[in-house]
Formats: sequence, C-alpha cells, structure tokens
Amino acid sequence: MAMGNMKERDAGVMVEMNTTPLIDVMLVLLIMFIITIPVQGHAVKLDLPGDPPVDTRLEPLVNKLVVTADDRLLWNGEAVERGELRTLFDLSLALPSEPELHLQPEAEARYALVDEVLADAGRAGVTRLGFVGNEGHANSF
Repeated sequence: MAMGNMKERDAGVMVEMNTTPLIDVMLVLLIMFIITIPVQGHAVKLDLPGDPPVDTRLEPLVNKLVVTADDRLLWNGEAVERGELRTLFDLSLALPSEPELHLQPEAEARYALVDEVLADAGRAGVTRLGFVGNEGHANSF
C-alpha cells in the first residue's frame, strides 16, 4: 500500500521550469547594460540666425547674392556670414512684396556651399529665386 501512495504522489509532481532565477538574471543584466552605456558627449552644430549686419542693404525689388571662389558670400556687394544670411532672408520675406533673389555663384565656387545656400533659402521660404551670370560660364566646360 505504501507503493500505491508513492505513485499517486509522483503523479502530482510539477514539470514546469522555475523562471524566477531566469528573470532575476535578466534584470541584473539589463541594469548592467544601462550602467555601462557611454554618455553621449557629441553635440549637433546649428547655424542659428543672428542679427542682420548693420551695413547690409536690403533692396525692395532685387537682392543679389554672390558665392565667391574663396567661400565668401556677398549680399548686394557686402560680405555676410551664413548665419546672417538666414536673417536677411527673413527680413526680405517680411517686406510687403517679396524681392527677387539673384544667386550668382562664381565659376570656381564650391558646389557644396552653393547647395547649402540654396537649402537655407528653401528653408526660409524664398520663392522668387533666380540664377544670374550663367551665360559667362557657357564656354568654361
């Protein structure tokens, strides 16, 4: 009879795996990974618009922007920085009628800088933009 009781007791044995230690180990590993993640120390460089230059003229009908071969930007003949350029775009758009922007890149100007200026103009919302001076480059290719 004792043997019969033993078989009945064996029939009720749990066959499931105990997951508590597994969960404990996973939580400890998760905490260790979070602690060992390096702190992100890099920064994103942004060219924020600055104050407009004091001596820059803003024409009501046409403004000319020249990109030179030595990476300078000339707004109506006066040197400006890219940060100032965004402010000039905003000021020109604030006029009652948006003036035309004539973009004239020199033949040796870097394409990347011209592209950045075009992107800045697009982000500012300039819609009246034209390329001038391209006829001088017809024989340069």
